[in-house]
Amino acid sequence: MKLLVIGGGGREHALAWKLFQSPRVHHVFVAPGNAGTAHEEGLENIPLTAIPDLIQFAQEENITFTVVGPEAPLAEGIVDAFKAANLKIFGPTQKAAQLEISKTFAKEFMQRHKIPTADFASFKNAELAHRYIDKIGAPIVIKADGLAAGKGVIVAQSAKMAHDAVDMFLVDKQYGSAGSEIIIEKFLEGIEISFIVMTDGKHVLPLATSQDHKRLSNGDLGPNTGGMGAYSPTPFITPELHAKILREVINPVIQGMKQENSNYTGFLYAGLIITPNDQDIKVLEFNCRMGDPETQPIMLRLKSDLSILIEHALNGTLNKVEADWDHRTALGIIMAAQGYPEQPRKGDVIHGLLNLHNQQQSDNYHIFHSGTAFGGLDDKEIITSGGRVLCITALGDNINLAQQHAYSLANQISFNGSQMRDDIGYHSINYHQK
Repeated sequence: MKLLVIGGGGREHALAWKLFQSPRVHHVFVAPGNAGTAHEEGLENIPLTAIPDLIQFAQEENITFTVVGPEAPLAEGIVDAFKAANLKIFGPTQKAAQLEISKTFAKEFMQRHKIPTADFASFKNAELAHRYIDKIGAPIVIKADGLAAGKGVIVAQSAKMAHDAVDMFLVDKQYGSAGSEIIIEKFLEGIEISFIVMTDGKHVLPLATSQDHKRLSNGDLGPNTGGMGAYSPTPFITPELHAKILREVINPVIQGMKQENSNYTGFLYAGLIITPNDQDIKVLEFNCRMGDPETQPIMLRLKSDLSILIEHALNGTLNKVEADWDHRTALGIIMAAQGYPEQPRKGDVIHGLLNLHNQQQSDNYHIFHSGTAFGGLDDKEIITSGGRVLCITALGDNINLAQQHAYSLANQISFNGSQMRDDIGYHSINYHQK
């Protein structure tokens, strides 16, 4: 079968790479892809992004099914358009994707269906938002209502930071229409974890647990990013907590969507915070797709045939299949461009990749590309073309060994101005040292 993956980041590289491992799959097209997917065996980049062009391509190539990676095509209604053309596609409709497209919608949805989340208020007027901050104080969290590539969140530790964030969104309009409405919510103490599932609209298949690192700098300091690294599994989700998340968060979303005439199929990502007693959970956000960089370590651990799992989801039979996981820990480190997340620089030549790609016959690691392209001499060198550039992902028998393995690989790669945290996985390491 021939498959199509929509997107050009590290998540899409990992999904396409995993799909091609199936003996049933002989070709995976990636639209538009990146320099990593261009190099990958069995993968082929297609320079298409417009939905009508993608539909025509899928029809002409007899694509068995399409997988949507990023949120932007979901917001544009790609799933609705493919279904209208009688093409199989895995992802939520535009209506269902409101869970991610609008944080106000998500918050109100959670209220309607009694899903635990932080107290909040929404604002379009800066003066009213400033008054609200004066009333409740800091620390507090300010979020752009719309899609902001994972970066429209300000955790304000002081009232001044909060007021500055309001002005940035509503007055200076640094995030454009995505920040024309904001959510101000209570700051919650605890550990953040990622809980990702597949759903066919009736049944749920949980994927391996994971935790990402949102802040730019070591120790979870600095500005929020789209993610500077992730690992799987996380020790913070016990079997009891796993069952509670399904019972109190995931299942109410699927059932609530059905009640509101919006059947949800696709990947569903719940960003959760576990409060200090380790058993109280609250939803920070929903994403209507796989997380990035969580996808990379999760796919490295997945032993099952991903194409079979997705076909079951498309056919409404997810209850008839289980996912098999490598017992080892996978850890992924993001190498980001200079200036990320505010103004990432593009065009720097990446050194050291070729040797690692040539050695990549082992199943113990994989270098997933996020923001890469061809350039330099004769357009044959791999250069940076986005904020997050690479995700160096490795397996180990425990979190310490996975971390050591990943960093030994990452230290063989370089480009001017690269940014990389050196403590990915530290929450888990500290947990195991208790």
